[in-house]
Amino acid sequence: MEENKTLLPGETGDHDRILPVSIETEMKTAYIDYSMSVIVGRALPDVRDGFKPVHRRVLYGMNELSNFSNKAYKKSARIVGEVMGKYHPHGDSSIYFTVVRMAQEFTMRYKLVDGQGNFGTQDGDMPAAMRYTEIRLEKIAEAMLEDIEKDTVDFQLNFDDSLKEPQVLPTRIPQLLLNGSSGIAVGMATNMMPHNLTEVVDGCIAFIDNKEITIDELMHHVKAPDFPTGGVIFGMEGVKQAMMTGRGRVMVRGKCHVETKDSGREKIVITEVPYQVGLDALTDKIGQLATNKVIEGIAYVNNETSKRGGIRIVVELKRDAVANVVINQLYKYSELQTSFGINNVAICKGRPRTLNLKQLISEFVEFRMEVVTRRSKFELRKAQEREHLLKGYLIALDNLDEAIRIIRASTNPEEAKENLVAAQLKLKNSQIIQLLGEEAANEFLDEVQAKAILEMRLQRLTGMERDKIQDEYNELMKTIGKLKELLANEGLRYDLIKEELLDIKTKFGDERRSLIEYNADDISIEDLIEQEDVVITISHLGYIKRTSASEYRQQKRGGRGGKGAATRDEDYVEHLFIASTHDTMMFFTERGRLFWMKVYEIPEGEKNTKGRAIQNLIQIPGDDKVRTFIKVKKLTDEAYVNNHFVVLCTRKGIIKKTALKDFSRPRANGVNAITINEGDQLLEAIVTDGNNELMMAIRSGRAIRFPEGKVRPTGRGAIGVTGIEVDADNDEVIGMIAVHKEDTERTILVVSEKGYGKRTRLTDEDGEDVYRITNRGGKGVKTINVTEKTGKLVGIMDVTEKQDLIITCKSGITLRTGVANIKEAGRNTQGVILIRLDEGDEIAAISKIEEQEEEETSDVTTEEVVAQDDSVSNDLTDNNTSEEDTDKEEVELT
Repeated sequence: MEENKTLLPGETGDHDRILPVSIETEMKTAYIDYSMSVIVGRALPDVRDGFKPVHRRVLYGMNELSNFSNKAYKKSARIVGEVMGKYHPHGDSSIYFTVVRMAQEFTMRYKLVDGQGNFGTQDGDMPAAMRYTEIRLEKIAEAMLEDIEKDTVDFQLNFDDSLKEPQVLPTRIPQLLLNGSSGIAVGMATNMMPHNLTEVVDGCIAFIDNKEITIDELMHHVKAPDFPTGGVIFGMEGVKQAMMTGRGRVMVRGKCHVETKDSGREKIVITEVPYQVGLDALTDKIGQLATNKVIEGIAYVNNETSKRGGIRIVVELKRDAVANVVINQLYKYSELQTSFGINNVAICKGRPRTLNLKQLISEFVEFRMEVVTRRSKFELRKAQEREHLLKGYLIALDNLDEAIRIIRASTNPEEAKENLVAAQLKLKNSQIIQLLGEEAANEFLDEVQAKAILEMRLQRLTGMERDKIQDEYNELMKTIGKLKELLANEGLRYDLIKEELLDIKTKFGDERRSLIEYNADDISIEDLIEQEDVVITISHLGYIKRTSASEYRQQKRGGRGGKGAATRDEDYVEHLFIASTHDTMMFFTERGRLFWMKVYEIPEGEKNTKGRAIQNLIQIPGDDKVRTFIKVKKLTDEAYVNNHFVVLCTRKGIIKKTALKDFSRPRANGVNAITINEGDQLLEAIVTDGNNELMMAIRSGRAIRFPEGKVRPTGRGAIGVTGIEVDADNDEVIGMIAVHKEDTERTILVVSEKGYGKRTRLTDEDGEDVYRITNRGGKGVKTINVTEKTGKLVGIMDVTEKQDLIITCKSGITLRTGVANIKEAGRNTQGVILIRLDEGDEIAAISKIEEQEEEETSDVTTEEVVAQDDSVSNDLTDNNTSEEDTDKEEVELT
C-alpha cells in the first residue's frame, strides 16, 4: 500500500486533474444551457405542430393506447400514468392539468380531448381529480396524429432511452393558429391568440396559390383572433399590427344587450365575456363597483348562468339610469373589456422566433410539404416491397410443381429457401410476362421472395387466388405510378395539401364566434359597409331604427297605407327620414344639444319592429329627447364644412345660423348647438350653402320667405333672432326649408294633420312670386286654407316630381306615394286627400325619398292593409278611384 505523503511546494499530484475556470464563464454557460432547455423543451410551442412537449406527449400516449374517439373512454389517471412513466418525467398534476385544458371548450377554440366528468367551469370551479374523470381523443386530434406510422416525422429516444417518441406530430391542421399558445420561458414569453379554422384554412390555400401574397391580402381570409368564449373584438389597429409584426394588442369586450322589464326599468344582460375571464369574478367585480359607487345606476347584479341557458349575467339598473352609460362604465372599470398582448414567439428550426401571420402560415405549409413528401416516399417504398413479393408469388405459381418438389426435398425451411433461390426459377407464362414486362422474364427468385413463398398459405394456390394476386399487382402498379408522379411534381403535392386542408375545413370548420367591431381609428370600416339608402324612424318615446328603403312599397295617392313601425299604444312614429348608410347623422335635442352618429351604427330592424331606445345609443340626458336631425356626407371634408352652415329654428319662431365647421368635431357627450329660451324648444335644423332663401311655416297655415343673408352667422352658444312672428299661445312653427328661386323644378309641399296636402310653385306662370320675399320677423302669408276638415298644418317641404313621399301616422300606418301623384294648386287652397285616415288618427311625420329604379307600383295587398276593426276594413276602396274622388274637394279661395 502506497504511503500518503505531503506534497511540497512545486510538486505535482492529483491537482493536475482540476481545471481552473472563470466562475463568470461557468455560470453563463450553465444558465444558457438551462434556459435553452426550458425554451425548447418546455415553455415554447413548435411552429410546425403548435405543441409544447407535454401536449405532444399526451396526445401521442393516448394514440399508443388506442384511446380514439370511436372507442370507450379511459380513466384520466391511466393516461397520466402512461405519459408520466414513458415520456414526461414530471409531476402528475402538470400532465393532468394539460389534459384538462385540452378538454375545456371555454379554453380551447377547438378541443383536442373529449372529456367525461367534471373538467371545471368558466366560473372558476376546479376540475375533479383524475381518478374520477375519463377521456378520449377528439376527431380533430386524430387528424393531428394521422400518418404518424408512415415515417412522416423524426422520432427521438425518451428520457431513459427505453422508448421512442415523436419530435413533432404530422398534423394536417395549423394547430398553432387555431388554438394559440401561452408560456413563460427564460428571457422570453409567448402569447398567441386562437383563430377560426375556416379562416385559417382559407389563408393557407391563398398562400399556396400565391407565395407572394401580402399580409393585408391574407387578412381578407384570417380577419382576427376568434376566441372560444366569443365576445367582441373592439378595434383592429392592434390586431393588424400583430398580423404584420407578430406583436400587438387586441381589445376584447363581452357581448351584452339591454332588456326592458314590464315595469319599464331596464337591465343589462351579459351573454358572453372576454377570453379567460371568470363569470363569478366578473359578477363580484361589478357588485363591488356598484357598492363603492364607482358606477352609479346599478341596483342589483346576479349570475344566472346555467348549462342549458348559457352565460347570463344580469345587471339590474335603477329607474333613472341610462343603460348605454352604464355599459361604457363597465367596459372601463371591469373585466367586461380586457386587452390581450399578442406575442407570436415559437420554436422555428430549433430557435425561438417572433413570427407574423404570413410566416406562421408559410412554416406550416412548408412542414405539410415535408410530411406529404415523406409519406409518399414511405408509401412508395411499401408498395414496391409488396410489388416485389407479388412478383415472387407469380414466379412460384408459374413454376408450382418444381417449387413444391424443391420444398418437399428440403429438410428445413432454411434449406428450402436456399434451394428455391439456387433453382433459378423464372416466369414461363407469356401472359404473366406481358403483365409484368419483358424484363421480368429474366428475373429469378431472391431470398426475400423465397421466404415469402415458404410462408404463403396453401389456399393461395387456387385458381381464384392466383387471379387475385394478378389483380392486386395491377392495382399496385397504378399506385406506384401515381406516387412516383406525385414525388416528381411539386405542384401535385401542393394540390394534395390543398385537398386535405379543404377536407379538414369540411369536417371541422365552423362560424366565427368573436364579432369584430370597428372603432373610430379604423378608417376602412366604411369600405366594409354597403352603401344604400335606408329609412330611419324615431318614435315619440325615443325608439330608433333603420330599415332598407326597398321595404316601403309605392302606392297611389289616397291609399290606406301599410303597417309601419310597431309601437306601444301611447307611442307613434314622430320622425321619419332617408339617409345613406355612409352618412353622418347630427341629432339635435329639444334643449339644443347636438350628438353625432354614423348611420350604419343605428340598429337595423324590419319595417314593423319597434327599434331601440336612442338613449342607449347616444348619451342624451333623461329629461331631453331628439327633436331634429341632419345628414352630412363627410365632416372631414374641410372645403365642405367651411362653406356650409347649420340653420336652426325653434317652435316660437327663433332662427339661428352657425358655420358647419363649428360642429365638425364629434364628442361623445355632445355639444351645445343653441341656447333655448324658457318655454321654447328646438324644432328644425337644415344645412345650407349661405345663398338660399329660408321659409318657415306655422300651424295656423301661414308661411314666411326671406333671404338667408338676413340671418348673420353666430357661435354655437348664441340664442338667435326672430324668424317669423307667432301670435297665439297655441300656435307654433311646424317646419323650415331652404329654397332657391332659380330651381323651377321644385315645388312647396304642405300637409295638414288630417291627410290633406298640395304642391305650390314659388313663382307663377308670369314669373311673379307666389310666396313673396319679405324681411325676417314678419307674419308671412297664407300657405294652406286651414279648416276643421283639413286640420292644422303639420309639415312643409320642398319636393320634385322625381321624388316619393312617405307619410307616417300616429297609429303606425305608413304610405309611400309618388310626389307626381299630388297635383299642383294655389297657395290659398286646402289641397287633396293624400292618405285616408281612420277616425281619431293623425299624420305624425312626412319625408321624401328619391324614386328608386324599377320601383314596384302595384296597389297595396290585403296582407299590407291594417284594419283596426271591421268598420275600417269595410271602408276600403280601390286606390285607383281615390284621386278622382278627392280632386273634387279642391277649392280655390279668394
